[in-house]
Amino acid sequence: MKILVLNAGSSSQKSCLYEIADEALPTQAPQPLWEGKVNWTQDKGVAEVEVKTATGAKLQESIPGDSPQAHLTYMLNTLTRDVTKVINQLSEIDLVGHRVVHGGQDYRESVVITEDVKKAIANLSNLAPEHNPSALAGIEAIENILEKVTQVAVFDTAFHSTLPDAVAIYPGPYEWVDQGIRRYGFHGISHQYCSGRAAQILGKDLASLRLITCHLGNGCSLAAVKNGRSIDTSMGFTPLEGLMMGSRSGSIDPGILIHLLRYCDYSIKKLDYILNKTSGLRGISDISSDMREVTKAIAQGNTRAKLAWDMYVHRLRSGIGAMLTSLGGLDALVFTAGVGENSPGIRQAACEALGFLGLKIDLEKNQQQPVDEDIATDDSAVRVLVIHTKEDWAIAQQSWQLLK
Repeated sequence: MKILVLNAGSSSQKSCLYEIADEALPTQAPQPLWEGKVNWTQDKGVAEVEVKTATGAKLQESIPGDSPQAHLTYMLNTLTRDVTKVINQLSEIDLVGHRVVHGGQDYRESVVITEDVKKAIANLSNLAPEHNPSALAGIEAIENILEKVTQVAVFDTAFHSTLPDAVAIYPGPYEWVDQGIRRYGFHGISHQYCSGRAAQILGKDLASLRLITCHLGNGCSLAAVKNGRSIDTSMGFTPLEGLMMGSRSGSIDPGILIHLLRYCDYSIKKLDYILNKTSGLRGISDISSDMREVTKAIAQGNTRAKLAWDMYVHRLRSGIGAMLTSLGGLDALVFTAGVGENSPGIRQAACEALGFLGLKIDLEKNQQQPVDEDIATDDSAVRVLVIHTKEDWAIAQQSWQLLK
């Protein structure tokens, strides 16, 4: 079975093609036959298309025009032509799986996409305005390109649908619950994949483990996973809550927002932009939302960059502490995503605060670019894992399982 995966971002559309035997899923992620990405640059009317195949063929082109569907069509056509050809025709694709950020309260697992599902994704766009519309555009583009193919929506919020009410419900008036205002949590596809992969690496039954998964990228979130189920998470009603992030503030005193609206002539639009685009590492360092650039600036003696680092670490440690109390103990701490996988300094700083648990990080292993490895010392009471998150493979897995 050939499964195409589309993972829509706010300014990009990533895609890959997997081939999976009809009989059973492989225990570990195979290499995609083909991977593609469309990136809409700041230059209006231009898209950057990058494609590579499992055999090493590559394509990189700038495509004019302002139609995302046309750009996506162009990228998908590279599946069947020239050096990046991996199939003879697009009709060979059996199934298309989409990452959809927000599924609301109604979608607690992956579903085959129908008109009702599309309407729900559209209606939830006000809760995920940078992502749900992009996912919907991808779904509709595939309808035009592959008219009869089955499409599946895999929701980032679904893994967190097991949160207890005491965790999910906010302490405002109870009518908020009826209005759908509650903690949804995000990065669920990544947290779920990394939980399962952690159990594989440790040779344990997932149902026996207490895990804290740290998805640290430009967006950051934590999940407390007990017996394979999410029981707590740091992101909430929107992806803005929780940890300090690349350009998002994370949790702040809501009284600040009231103050800014009332006394500082802030519009809702300006407030939204500042909290999501010019806060976090970018806002404090005044350098970048990229941890690598912040780290370089620290080495050059930049005090604002050092402050941003210290704040990031403090909030990460505090968040891990909150997840600990929900779990009542810890078997493994998992780091994933861009910062989690590539910043040994952040991993070390987070782990240093957890020595009281008997957690001991192996400093040498931590520096060696570990991938899907345990970097705790042999005598550590808590395992420390670095896992390369594979959301696209998780989407393919769930789509295959749903069709079967």
